[in-house]
Amino acid sequence: MADDPLTDFVRTLVGSGVPILVLSPHLDDAVLSCGGLLGWAGRRAPVTVATLFTEAAPPPYTLSARQYLKQTHAGDAEELFAERRAEDRRVLELLEVGSRHVGLVDGLFRRLPRAGPGTERLARLLPEVAHVYPTYRLHLSRGRVSAHDADTLRAVGETLDALLPARSGGVLLAPLGVGGHADHVLVRTAAELSGRRIVYYSDFPYNQRAAADAGFTRRHRLVARAWERGLDRKAELVREYRTQADALFPGGHVPRAPEVYLLPETGAVPRVRERPRGAGVRTRGGTP
Repeated sequence: MADDPLTDFVRTLVGSGVPILVLSPHLDDAVLSCGGLLGWAGRRAPVTVATLFTEAAPPPYTLSARQYLKQTHAGDAEELFAERRAEDRRVLELLEVGSRHVGLVDGLFRRLPRAGPGTERLARLLPEVAHVYPTYRLHLSRGRVSAHDADTLRAVGETLDALLPARSGGVLLAPLGVGGHADHVLVRTAAELSGRRIVYYSDFPYNQRAAADAGFTRRHRLVARAWERGLDRKAELVREYRTQADALFPGGHVPRAPEVYLLPETGAVPRVRERPRGAGVRTRGGTP
């Protein structure tokens, strides 16, 4: 029986030897959304997971940031993120894929690049006035990238160019931004602007309760395809993100759900070319 379009594409991609760069906004997103596919492809092809927002910031914290720290039983954000980076490295090593931690500041902790007059003093009492996304619910999860994040968007684009040069012939896996988290939408936007060949992945577990951006999928003529290989192992890998698992999955149950990838409606991205000799990204080893 013939493979479905997604499986056929992945087999072709892996067989061609071109690099695969998976853009992960946070220190768990790639495994949450793509763990099954990564486990299959990582043993067969040069795969690198680049995690963009891997740092926190010192206090004072916004109320939303303090609530997050309480939820994860952490007192210090920078110590928490050091632990999160270690978790991510361990899991990606188990999957036999390369990892890069880019070092941008997570949206919950990202401060305005240019604070207004008098803001510094006020921010000691009301940290929200100095942050790009003052609150989670009203700002960070509304599906919009702040105008104050232009430098961050540029940094993500430059990172993408460095890790997957155009001459490599590689393919991007980028988040679809389901759930509306600004960091996810920002990474999706950088991928879209890059001109690279892209397969979008549906953000799990947010896709269990939220719909994809219909305007975006319609504009790019994307069709959802399911991937079900490697799911038996995935829950175990997700639980290795111990600082996050309890908050994401109260009660400890990680639902078994097919991974969802979105390709152009023809069923395949543009033709995969063989990798030029010497091109590609590093696929083994730790973060820089």
